[in-house]
Amino acid sequence: MMIKINIYIDGNNLYRGAKELGFEIDYKKFRGWLRQKYNPQNIYLFIGLVPSRIKFYEYLQECGFILIFKQTISVDGRVKGNCDAELVLKTVSDFYTKSFMSCILITGDGDFGCLVQFLEDNKSMNCVIAPDEGKCSILLKNKNIEITFLNDQYHKFSKRT
Repeated sequence: MMIKINIYIDGNNLYRGAKELGFEIDYKKFRGWLRQKYNPQNIYLFIGLVPSRIKFYEYLQECGFILIFKQTISVDGRVKGNCDAELVLKTVSDFYTKSFMSCILITGDGDFGCLVQFLEDNKSMNCVIAPDEGKCSILLKNKNIEITFLNDQYHKFSKRT
């Protein structure tokens, strides 16, 4: 029997983690890497909605990501659209509707520590994939779960900036 795995990606955390390490992700290759390594049923990418980036969103969908948007606002010229609550709600909702047997979170954000604990307590946590080992929160590292750091993986699906 195949185990249904869903992947939930904190899009901003992934993007910033890669960028700060000097990488630009090729999302088509990244999707392929995730498929080969984890064979997920669904990959959800949580991302702030910026109307001028519609073509990019279409590309992400063509790559096989299911996009979950958060409306953004502009604060002092900076775009804000934190999707943490949406990611937690979708993951927990999917848990209760039995949409997966195991899930993977792609984030290094400690705000998801409570979600990781909930999934671990319910034997539904596969692993966390953190975009940057140096920026991964202690609130994730102190959980009794496997964490894969992308630092040594980016070369497989990214180019140096």
